[in-house]
Amino acid sequence: MVYATIEKWHHRKRFIIMRYISAEYILPIHIDPIKNGIIAIDDEGVIQKTGKKSDFPSVDIEFFNGVIMPGLINCHCHLELSHMKGLCPTGTQLIPFISNVVKHRDFDQETILAKIKEEDENMFNAGVQAVGDICNKTDTADQKAKSKIRYYSFIEMYDFLNPANLESIVENYRNVFRDQDASQGNKKSFVPHAPYSVSKKLFEFINEANPETATISMHNQETLDENLLFENGTGGFKEFFKGFGVDLSAFKPIGKTSVFYALANMKPKRRNLFVHNTLCTKEDIKAAHDWSENVYWVTCPNANLYIENRMPNYKNFIEREAKMCIGTDSIMSNWTLSIWEELKTIKKMQSYVPLTELLKWSTLNGAQALGFQKSLGSLETGKSPGLINIDLDWQGENTDISHSSPQRII
Repeated sequence: MVYATIEKWHHRKRFIIMRYISAEYILPIHIDPIKNGIIAIDDEGVIQKTGKKSDFPSVDIEFFNGVIMPGLINCHCHLELSHMKGLCPTGTQLIPFISNVVKHRDFDQETILAKIKEEDENMFNAGVQAVGDICNKTDTADQKAKSKIRYYSFIEMYDFLNPANLESIVENYRNVFRDQDASQGNKKSFVPHAPYSVSKKLFEFINEANPETATISMHNQETLDENLLFENGTGGFKEFFKGFGVDLSAFKPIGKTSVFYALANMKPKRRNLFVHNTLCTKEDIKAAHDWSENVYWVTCPNANLYIENRMPNYKNFIEREAKMCIGTDSIMSNWTLSIWEELKTIKKMQSYVPLTELLKWSTLNGAQALGFQKSLGSLETGKSPGLINIDLDWQGENTDISHSSPQRII
């Protein structure tokens, strides 16, 4: 059966094929759900109109069970580690996990590229429309250039708090930056790895190298050792860095948690994404919000459980009306790169988090964080956010998503 109809003749003399797509509920995200709503979308994936059935007389409608919503946004991923699936045991904590990343990073290039392609396609099929992706190498560049997913490539820099070799570090990452794709709406910027791995000098380079419109992403407060290093100089990072020939004996703690070091060295006017945040306190969140209105908090619950068997306390963020987003981290630290699975984990482990909030975290908030909100994140006229169908019985906040999964429509 053919559902599409010819709607109009374009000024460039091209037929525009319209599809009229409906479900038991349309979830536009920016407004309340629409029962038996309809989306009019053209053959380039651009929404022309969203409304009720009465707004669309005499059209052929494609109807889906359950709900239809915009494509999902993965704000934190390490696509270049796709070849490492299953190589790290769970529950090791962060420092042993990082050691495993270093140990297993180098595979033959054919395998690396094949796995990058596989996981990129898996994400798209699981409803992911855009990704904030961490890059230490250029391995992902070719796939991003031809992917159906829109990417913001974060060129991640670190010097282990020791700027002695800053010039060579900068030259290396300039090359990575140059080769990462920034066509077809993709973006890129230089970003710091984490407070415990970036010196003030390297922060200065990052601040100067990026335009004011850039998004900056940084791992934050992912493990107790990170806070201990900055609070009193203890924890496991000093011994860990010795393995890389880095001496932190001259390091001076600031007497506060690591996020305060980051805030002192980042630019508040940019969009700043703090990622993981498993140990963030109310005081940490307040300090960040006092510092800037442009702070976004990215949570990767399955990766946090995989590595350290802990999750953030989302009450702290909800009480502060924090702008939350969702990420997956890498397939090395997760069982899947599905954003929907992250939502299911949050509802299972901290079920007080409102479902409507989770849907916003995984769509519109993520699009805003990456600077993609003009085209992604909600079902608004003029946007091309992708459409996914989830076959579930929508009951508002009482909806059970535990056995559901997204199916891509567009």
